[in-house]
Amino acid sequence: MSQHHSSLITLSDPRSPAAEAFRTLRTNIYFSGLDRSIQTLLVTSVAPSEGKSTTLANLAVAMAQGDKKTILVDSDLRRPTLHAVFSLNNDAGLTSLFMDVKGPIEPTLKEVGVPNLQVLTSGPLPPNPAEVLGSQRMLDVIAALKNRADIVLFDAPPIVAVTDAAVLGTRVDGVLLVINAGHTRREHAKRAKAQLEKLNIRVVGAVLNGVSVDNALGGYYSA
Repeated sequence: MSQHHSSLITLSDPRSPAAEAFRTLRTNIYFSGLDRSIQTLLVTSVAPSEGKSTTLANLAVAMAQGDKKTILVDSDLRRPTLHAVFSLNNDAGLTSLFMDVKGPIEPTLKEVGVPNLQVLTSGPLPPNPAEVLGSQRMLDVIAALKNRADIVLFDAPPIVAVTDAAVLGTRVDGVLLVINAGHTRREHAKRAKAQLEKLNIRVVGAVLNGVSVDNALGGYYSA
C-alpha cells in the first residue's frame, strides 16, 4: 500500500468537515450529470498554486469510496504532482502511450491502496504538452480509459497560464474550476470562465479553496 501524502484528508481524517465537503462535491457532480452524463471530468484552476491537484486527488478518493471505479490521470504535463501525492514512481505514465502512436493503448495504471482507485501518472514530460493533449491519440487514450472505469478524472495546468486545459477541456464531459479564496484574482476568474465558455466547454461548477470551516459545524461533521 502506498504511503499517502498528508494532503489527502479524505484518507487521513475521513470524518472531518473537509472530507465531508469532498463527499458533498462528489454528490453535486453526480447530480450535475443527470441530464448529460459525466464520465470524464477535467479539474483545472485559474492560476498556479490554488490547490487544484490536492482537490482532485481528494475528489478521486471520494469517488472511489462511493463505489465508483475511478481512474485519476495526471495530464498536467508541465508540473505534474499526483505521483508525489500518492508516492508513486513516474518513470512511465500518460506520455508513455505516445511513444508509439500506432501501438496498442495499454496504460500503466497504478494501485494506490484505495479500493476502486487507480492512477495514471504523467510519465516523462514532453516538449509539446498542448499538441499531445490535442492529438487523435489522446482521444483514443480517453476512450480506452473510459472502457476501464465509471469515471475518469484529469488534472490539467491552470487555464489562464497555458492552453492545455482548454485543449483537453473540449474532449471531456465537463470541467471543474478550482478557485482560491485568498489567492485568485477576480478578473482572472472571469477571464477563465469566459475562455471556457467561448470554446463551448461545459463548466460543471467551481470549488472554493482556502475558506475556513465554521466552527459551529465541527461537532456535526465529526459526530
